Amino acid sequence: MTAELTGSIGISGLMSMVVSLLCVAISWWALQNLKLDLIIRYPKSPQGRLLHLLLAIVLGHFVAGFLLDYLGYSTQIRHMLY
Repeated sequence: MTAELTGSIGISGLMSMVVSLLCVAISWWALQNLKLDLIIRYPKSPQGRLLHLLLAIVLGHFVAGFLLDYLGYSTQIRHMLY
């Protein structure tokens, strides 16, 4: 592999990590408004907090996947013109 291709793959991986972590953080923030005490018996317990974290990770993963796919598709559109 050339150095240019390796650098491009590295930047893409780093961007994916940053977008994923950002989406998980935004999901965590958004889920703070969710009343988990209606669903969970003890929402302040370690199990309730872990469930909150896991929900944020799952939601953030789906949002990040959507954003990264959209970015990939939009960069592929420019190849359609040539």
